[in-house]
Amino acid sequence: MDAPLLLADIPWLLYRSYFGLPKSIVDGEGRPVNALLGTVNALLGVIDGRLPARPLRGVVGCLGAEDADYRVKLYEGYHAQREEMPVELAAQWAKAPELLSGFGWTVSSSAEFEADDVMFSLARGEEEAGGGALVLTGDRDLYGAVSERVAVVDLRKGGPEEVGPEEVRERYGVEPEQVADFIALRGDPSDGLPGAPGIGAKTAAELLQQYGTLESLLLEAGAPEETPARERARKAAGSTPERPPSSRQPMRPRTASALRENADLLRTFRKIATLQRIELQRPPDGTTDFAAGALAARELGMARLAERLERRADQSAG
Repeated sequence: MDAPLLLADIPWLLYRSYFGLPKSIVDGEGRPVNALLGTVNALLGVIDGRLPARPLRGVVGCLGAEDADYRVKLYEGYHAQREEMPVELAAQWAKAPELLSGFGWTVSSSAEFEADDVMFSLARGEEEAGGGALVLTGDRDLYGAVSERVAVVDLRKGGPEEVGPEEVRERYGVEPEQVADFIALRGDPSDGLPGAPGIGAKTAAELLQQYGTLESLLLEAGAPEETPARERARKAAGSTPERPPSSRQPMRPRTASALRENADLLRTFRKIATLQRIELQRPPDGTTDFAAGALAARELGMARLAERLERRADQSAG
């Protein structure tokens, strides 16, 4: 993948850093900056892991709504178990766009949709323009965005690891385009989606390997077909269910019952897990400006980060 665009899940990075780094990391006035520091360090780690042989086209920090209204309306349990954002994290959250922009990175956000949808939309835009994208996130929903030109970046102790189509198959046992169906069946505790009763990850993968789509599974289980409104929504999401051929193994009665009795709910879960394409402008090319980043960090009272960035800027200039 030549000079891909790095798309960063800023909400995930902020939460990850806030709960993973000591609150004793503070600015000049004693206010915690651990979330901001961890976010910047993660981005610089990915950049450093690719340079100089594999440059990036640019870096985009992606933000969005905590809970997209349409997803909450579909299922009231969506994100219901999540606690309110800590005040100290909220203060850093508000400063993140200023800090990220200081590096010359683009900040892209949506008030209506979530950061996942922003990343997905920008990744598809890069594909259509003949480029590629790396999606830095811990949210496995984004495995549904993976393609030959789009990879998810996992932060691991040994360094960043890129997850392409083959890795999605190895980890989930399904194709990237089946991920939303897989999540609907298996469930997603982080989003408050319980999935189908009695169907775990292994069974969900096996069923999708045989039947292809959630809708094919539901039809085979004897569930009523989708209502016209749901069918239009599914087709808009790009999935076309097919009735399974007679050569497939018959479905277990208990599995068929679980699918049939929860058909409408599972279709709702699939819609929630489906990444949404929204209109966003394609980001410009850009390089990381360490000197400007140092200035932005210093203005936020992050003196040690500023000093480190100033040294990087001097090395680059030399």
